[in-house]
Amino acid sequence: MTKEEFKSFVSQTESASGYQKPLGFGICRADLGKKSGKTLCATYPILNWGENFGSFAVFSKASEQAILIQKSQNEVLFGINKEFIDIALELFAPFMAEAQKDASSHKNIQVLLELKKAYDAGELYTKGGKPRFRFCAIFADTQCESVESAYMKLLALSLGKAPLRSLVLDGIFGLLSNVAWSGNKPYELEYLREREIELKMKGKFPSIDFVDKFPRYLMQVIPQYDNIRLLDTAKTRFGAYLGSGGYTQMPGASYVNFNAGAMGACMNEGRISSSVIIGEGTDVGGGASILGVLSGGNSDPISIGKNCLLGVNSSTGISLGDGCIVDGGIAVLAGTIFAIKPEEAQKIKDINPDFIINESGLYKGRELSKKNGIHFRQDSKTGAMIAFRSNREIKLNDALH
Repeated sequence: MTKEEFKSFVSQTESASGYQKPLGFGICRADLGKKSGKTLCATYPILNWGENFGSFAVFSKASEQAILIQKSQNEVLFGINKEFIDIALELFAPFMAEAQKDASSHKNIQVLLELKKAYDAGELYTKGGKPRFRFCAIFADTQCESVESAYMKLLALSLGKAPLRSLVLDGIFGLLSNVAWSGNKPYELEYLREREIELKMKGKFPSIDFVDKFPRYLMQVIPQYDNIRLLDTAKTRFGAYLGSGGYTQMPGASYVNFNAGAMGACMNEGRISSSVIIGEGTDVGGGASILGVLSGGNSDPISIGKNCLLGVNSSTGISLGDGCIVDGGIAVLAGTIFAIKPEEAQKIKDINPDFIINESGLYKGRELSKKNGIHFRQDSKTGAMIAFRSNREIKLNDALH
């Protein structure tokens, strides 16, 4: 096959009856439970998301001879066998010389070459005969139907291939098993309980780092930029997004949940809960907490604007616009009442045309949500919650980012 014939093959595949263009696809290594045989973890060396449709045509053709695990209108999952590898490598023949010369090129071919090595080493299947490697494709952004598709979506979020809060993740906790993680290896809790005596007597009981349904960010993702710093691997969950460089996350109370993160350079010493988005240049102070959507009844995802400062041990339950400040130790919640003097209210309206000035001078937090340039404070003499037009510019320390 020549490169022109390959293009013709792809074109014919895409024009064939029943062809579905994938949202994302890839080949993963699946860690299977020793007791249940269920997928505990799926690791994708390469994620194709809205791209590389020629590779998808190849994998689709090869999957005709693969082991069908699951299929629906929304996603497909195949176990990879020798036939899949042989067909895919044959179709990729026009590019094979380039791939073998440069290991950084044609990354989907590089994955196939590693699969060939796994077959030659007898590692294509588990001891129980189940395929260790899977080809998964998602066609529609609906509720995930497999662990493999759930991991694919989480990876798409962490790599920034899919924007935060753009994917359907409903039901993901029901799909993922709660497992004991030792390094990058998951263990079924039931398996460890049943084999505890044997494993401990043989000195083979694993060193358990944590127990969770999600792996940690750094177990699945290499930071895309050299100036992203994570000082504690336990503090960032897989499915978080850490922006386009300059992100620094300190140890201690800091944390970033899945489907949450920062858009750019940011200092984080606080808690960024699920579905929270932090704007570039924002400083989340030590112990500061931003409400998420997983619990507590908050259904409106929170966004924090650019160049904001959340003081130490503060709590934020509304979205903030750009250039806002929340003083340390206070809670800015949807129902919190803030007093704003008329002259300060006018200053706020000058930069927020949609801001409505109340004659009473009192405003609930939800009325101030998403407004730019507001400083939230508690009066140290009266204890009253007050707000005013911020006159302070928030700048991160360039030497740290």
